[in-house]
Amino acid sequence: MKPTLPLLLSLNGGYVDTAGFLALQGLFTAHVTGNFVTLGASLVLGISGVLAKLLALPVFCIVVILTRLAGERLRRRGRPALGPLLAAKLALLIAGAALAIRFGPFASGDGAAAIVTGMVLVAAMAIQNAVHRVHLAAAPPSTLMTGTTTQIMIDLSDLIGGAKPEARPALIARLRRMSVAVAVFAAGCAVAALGFAFANVWCFVVPPVIAFFALLLRLGAQDGETS
Repeated sequence: MKPTLPLLLSLNGGYVDTAGFLALQGLFTAHVTGNFVTLGASLVLGISGVLAKLLALPVFCIVVILTRLAGERLRRRGRPALGPLLAAKLALLIAGAALAIRFGPFASGDGAAAIVTGMVLVAAMAIQNAVHRVHLAAAPPSTLMTGTTTQIMIDLSDLIGGAKPEARPALIARLRRMSVAVAVFAAGCAVAALGFAFANVWCFVVPPVIAFFALLLRLGAQDGETS
């Protein structure tokens, strides 16, 4: 597997999470457990989008289960699963972009259009999370960066504290790999913020483009594996 595929997923993870948060009244579409915090803020401060934040976690969980089952069915039939699952994610991102552009900007997160748009994007990111966990488990996570950042700090501490010489190459390699993942995720967040500032809901055209290149990359690697 080419290492750029996980990085494209990280870029899209940061982008979709930030764009969704800005456009959908504080809804996290990738880091769904963060919606517990924004739900509390919505209830206390009277911010809209309570229903979407309540729905995000169950929708995410259901789609992860369906993704796992679909992948296993494809595997039992002797067919590759990663490509079709990435294609399904691409289709959802296209649908999410179309909904956002058609019905946005969203003045409230409580409207049906905003909720449906949010859940479509949550479903897309659920597929990405499941795919990453099952098929790209050796790569750092593409959406949740807290654990990755913690590991980076631990590895830095070990290097500063005088890790054994034989352990240093593995520490440095992991540190480099995880640092790049965090940087790419942060870049996705920054680009999404700029995109929303200048183009509002039209910024959602970018995630399907990134997902399309990720799918092409996977299909190219798959052809190389079977040739």
